[in-house]
Amino acid sequence: MSAKPQVYTSKYLSGTYEPVFEEVVCEDLEVIGQIPNDLAGHFLRIGPNPYFVPDMERYHIFDGDGMIHGVQISDGRATYRNKFIDSSGLREEREKGDWIFPGLNLYGDFIARGEMPRSKNTGNTAMVVHQGKLFGLMEGGTPYALSLPTLETVGEHDFDGTLTHNFTAHPKVDAKTGEMMTFGYSPFPPYLTYSVVDPKGQAVHTREITIPKGIMMHDCAITEHYTIFPDLPLVFDFEKLTEGKSMIGWDPDNGSRIGVVPRFGSDESIIWFEIEESFLFHVSNAWEEGDEIVLQACRSDRGAIETTEGLDVKDQLGRLHQWRLNLKTRAVTSELLVADHHCDFPRLADELTGYPNRYIYAARFRVEEMATFDAEIKYDNQSGSVQIHEYGPNKEGGEAVFAPRVDAKSEDDGYVICFVNDAADRSCECYIIDAQNFEAPPVAKIKIPTRVPHGFHAAWVPA
Repeated sequence: MSAKPQVYTSKYLSGTYEPVFEEVVCEDLEVIGQIPNDLAGHFLRIGPNPYFVPDMERYHIFDGDGMIHGVQISDGRATYRNKFIDSSGLREEREKGDWIFPGLNLYGDFIARGEMPRSKNTGNTAMVVHQGKLFGLMEGGTPYALSLPTLETVGEHDFDGTLTHNFTAHPKVDAKTGEMMTFGYSPFPPYLTYSVVDPKGQAVHTREITIPKGIMMHDCAITEHYTIFPDLPLVFDFEKLTEGKSMIGWDPDNGSRIGVVPRFGSDESIIWFEIEESFLFHVSNAWEEGDEIVLQACRSDRGAIETTEGLDVKDQLGRLHQWRLNLKTRAVTSELLVADHHCDFPRLADELTGYPNRYIYAARFRVEEMATFDAEIKYDNQSGSVQIHEYGPNKEGGEAVFAPRVDAKSEDDGYVICFVNDAADRSCECYIIDAQNFEAPPVAKIKIPTRVPHGFHAAWVPA
C-alpha cells in the first residue's frame, strides 16, 4: 500500500526531510576516493520517517515512524540498507490503511474533547549497543532489539522482564564494567525512574528519583562512580493540553539544576547543583577529577521544542559548554568552551564514555530557523582548539560518529562518519573523514543510490 500523499507541506516533510517508503539493499556502492581497508563495521543512522501523517501542517518531527539507514563497510567496499522499525503501531496503521496515532501536536485536540489518544512506540530516536546487542530507542517506550546486518526488528526488549519503566533514547554504557545506565521520565508521578542494567542484560538496580514536576529530560551522563541528571525548565503543562495546545512549555520557575547520584545510589544520596537558566538536549561526556565532576554538553538558553515565537533562533541553539560540580564544597563553575560555533549532537570515542576524553566531534548549526548542519567541528579539550570540516555549498549533514581504525593507537586514530545531503538535488553521500586530518577532504564519499531523509542519531558498530 502506498502511503505517500501527493504534496508535502510541512517543513519537516519536504525537501531533504521528505520520507521514503521503499526498503532496499544496494551493494558495491560507488565511491569517490577510497574506503580505508582498516575500517570495518556498520555506520547506522535512525530517524523519523512517517508512513501516515494525520495533519500536514501540524506534523511534529518526533512523531515519524522509525527508519534505520545503514552502510556496511568491509574490505574497502560498502553496502547500503534501510529498514522501518517494525512496530506494532505501524503494523496496525498499515492494516487500517490510515493513521491511528495522532502525535504530539494533535494530542491536545483529543484531550480537549474528552478523548484519550493512543501513543505509538516508534523507536525513531537513537540506538545503543550493549553487550553485543543493538537496540533502537524512543524515550516513550521499550527498546527494540535489532539484527545486523539486516536491520530487521527482532521485537521489543524488556531485559528479561526487569525493565519497569520507559527507556531513555540516551542510555550510557560504561565500556569498562559493561553496565548500562538508563532512566525513564513521565508527565505523571513518578516523574523520573533510574535503572542500572548489568552486563548480563538485566535491570538490577531501579530507583525513583524525586523531582518537583514532570519535565522533558532527553539525556543524562555518567562518570566512573556517578550518574548525572539535568532537571531543567522544559515542563509538561496539562492546563495548556486541555486547551488543545502543546503540553510542553518553558517554565523558569522550575529552576535549572543538575543532580549527581552514585551509580547504585538512590533519592537519599543524590546531590543537586543549581546552575544558570539553561537547556541541553545532548551531553558530550562527564568524568571525575578529584572532588569535582566535569560535565560537558551543548547548552542553549531555551529549549527548542515548545513554542518559540518571538525568540532569537540563537537562543534555541546549543554551544559546547562545561560545568564543574564540586561534591565536597557544592560549588559550581560554568564555562562556555566554544563561543564562535553553535552546535549539537556531540560525540566522542564511545569507549571513553564516563572517563576523560580529549576530543569532541559535533555538528555545526547553520544559524537559521531550520535546524540544519553545514559542517562538523572537532574540539580539543587539551588545547581548546577547534577544527572545522566544511561540507560545502548546499550540503547539509547530521550526527557524525567516531569509528576507530582497526588496531587504533590513539584516541583520534580513526574516522568521523556521517550522511551528507545535497539540498539542491536531495542526493546523499556517506562521508568518511580522517579524524587526524580533519579539515582535509573526506578520504571517501560513498554515493547512496536512494534518498536518505534527515534524521536524528547515529551509531558505529565495529565488525
